[in-house]
Amino acid sequence: MSRRIITFVALALVLALVFVRLGFWQLRRLEERRARNRAVASRLAEPEVAFEQLQDTASFRRATIAGAPDYDNEIILTGRSRFGSPGVYILTPVRRAGHDTAVIVIRGWVYAPDAASAELGRWREHRSAFRGYAATLAATPAGQRNGRKVRALTAEGVRRLLPYPAAAQYLVSEDSGSSDSIPARIPPPSLDDGPHLSYAIQWFSFAVIAIVGAGAVVFRARQQRSGGASGA
Repeated sequence: MSRRIITFVALALVLALVFVRLGFWQLRRLEERRARNRAVASRLAEPEVAFEQLQDTASFRRATIAGAPDYDNEIILTGRSRFGSPGVYILTPVRRAGHDTAVIVIRGWVYAPDAASAELGRWREHRSAFRGYAATLAATPAGQRNGRKVRALTAEGVRRLLPYPAAAQYLVSEDSGSSDSIPARIPPPSLDDGPHLSYAIQWFSFAVIAIVGAGAVVFRARQQRSGGASGA
């Protein structure tokens, strides 16, 4: 075989090896996702507790909180879509009696054509208690902000905008309500397999294509050599 064909076959085999490794990597990510889903589902199934009883690692545990919503210090989390429509999340600090630390409650999503602004006064609720599931503010550095808006839900970004301390954990409200003044509640995270299995199948398919292609080139080259020898 010519050097060009040998080089082509070697490159195809190397690519096939890379594709196989990427396929197994996606399978490992699938197992990690399934393990996380099992942990989240287990926590969501546990009995509801008061927010004060949560531990630092109790993300996705159902909890309740009672206090006074501080609507004057609400924060907008920008760039949030719902069913393909642009919008924002409304973050409301809740001040609890006997605590100097407020708890952020994500009350839900509202439509915003620019995905960055909302008339907050329209979305105030007449309630002093919220129930939902807990999560933890990200510890990454705060990004850019514009007024009382943040692009990422980080502890540093939230605390910069409040005149008092904020807890590391927050609550995502699941309270029911049919009023037009109540933001659309945010459901718990989807516990599906995600795209990892389909990605793994794609990578393995690419590996098969590379190997089959290399084999076809070798077979064709041998046929051409055999034909040339017979003609001679």
